[in-house]
Amino acid sequence: MCNDYEQHVAYRAWVEAMQGQGWTIPPGQSERDLPQADDIHIGDLGPVMRAQGDRILLSPMRFGFAPDRPGRGPVFNFRSEGRSFAASRRCLAPASAFFEFTGTRYPKAKHRFTLNGAPFLCIAGLWKEGAGNQPDAFAMLTTAPGPDVAPIHDRQVAVLPPQDWRAWLELSRPEAQLLRPLPAGALSVETVRAASD
Repeated sequence: MCNDYEQHVAYRAWVEAMQGQGWTIPPGQSERDLPQADDIHIGDLGPVMRAQGDRILLSPMRFGFAPDRPGRGPVFNFRSEGRSFAASRRCLAPASAFFEFTGTRYPKAKHRFTLNGAPFLCIAGLWKEGAGNQPDAFAMLTTAPGPDVAPIHDRQVAVLPPQDWRAWLELSRPEAQLLRPLPAGALSVETVRAASD
């Protein structure tokens, strides 16, 4: 599952997209709140969007919830099917692309997915407050793979097109209408690293 994504969303493009949806950008928010990164891995900090009234906030959060038991790894992907998220803290992870991997030997082949017809994509997620001195954390929701992802992986992160961003944060439509595979051709894929021989 997705354990790596790319953040090259330009701050100006992000502001324009948010204002186009009727969100207010809080005073003091700036490019510093949307840092660029070729790869954001599990355990890294990444910018996350969350709603606060009519404002949209960018907050740095750690990718992956802390394990609930010793010896377990962090929870970074969370299955969405058949679940209600009305009482959950919903968020969006802005991304220029997400990555999936194939192969059995390292380094595995690395495949880069982007959203067609949009300046960037957002991945639906949940967030939790950090305990003690720990930062807040987020996990990405997953769904069945759409036709663009299915040849590479049997699951995919829940990528939301721009018209669904506000609906997810406000949960103004049922989860099943939002957290679903995208239709064929919605995503472009390129192999950015071949598998080792």
